[in-house]
Amino acid sequence: MFKKEGQKYNLISYTNDEDLTLKEVLLDKLNFSVRSLSKMKREQSVLVNGEFKKPSAKIKKGDLIEVKIEEDMANFEPQDLNLEVLYDDFDLIMVNKPPFMVVHPTKSHYDKTIANAVTDYIIKNNEKVKIRFVNRLDMNTSGLVIVAKNAYAHHTLSQDMSEDKVEKTYITVVKGLVLDNEGTINKPIYRQTEDSIKRVIDERGQISVTHYKVLERLNDATVLEVKLETGRTHQIRVHMESIGHGIIGDELYGHVDENLINRQALHAYSLEFEQPRTKEKLSFKANLPNDIKELIEKLR
Repeated sequence: MFKKEGQKYNLISYTNDEDLTLKEVLLDKLNFSVRSLSKMKREQSVLVNGEFKKPSAKIKKGDLIEVKIEEDMANFEPQDLNLEVLYDDFDLIMVNKPPFMVVHPTKSHYDKTIANAVTDYIIKNNEKVKIRFVNRLDMNTSGLVIVAKNAYAHHTLSQDMSEDKVEKTYITVVKGLVLDNEGTINKPIYRQTEDSIKRVIDERGQISVTHYKVLERLNDATVLEVKLETGRTHQIRVHMESIGHGIIGDELYGHVDENLINRQALHAYSLEFEQPRTKEKLSFKANLPNDIKELIEKLR
């Protein structure tokens, strides 16, 4: 796990390399949101060469810009849920979400969520950060979830997500034998009504692109590696159904057999992206959970 010793994780430092306004540096060079600028001005949390400056101030080449990013913690109840933390630095935490765990509290799942577990982890590490989720998984999907520790990291990573700069790979087990060794599904996904949970293939929908590769053919089932070019809600589940190979265990779109598995056989296996502050390339993998391993063994 990444260690934070010696890092000023509540301070972003940047040495300016051209003549700009402070606002231009904060927005274009450091990827802060417009909303953050007014907060910085109000709290006087941005310094140029050690002195507070307004966003309209002119900045010269060589000026040192420092932004304090301290925030109050969100009000999640800390709970020790034995959550697997794969990585931890001054901007983000990477966790391996088990199946059946919700990402954050809702009316129907008010505790025992990822948010509760991460809050417990943060407190035990004597940190005071406000967590935000960069990506989310359905309750019955397992795998990698990125938790940002500050608004800057969340904004930068969310922007990278929206621009498809984050490489997302899933492993799934679908019904039937997929004949082509690899392929691409390019079909728009549409939500018919605002209160509808289910998505459909419809020309009115958002562009959605899914790439798949066969890892193993089983007894009337196939293990696939799936890479998302876009990140729509239920994208893999909808696209697999659309080619006649619904995910095993998927109650909404797929093939349900409780003797095989009691949830959708879908796992967020790997993520690759740039660390928001250092721009270092980060790569993570989360091993398949036991229920999907057992499913594959049953179908071999």
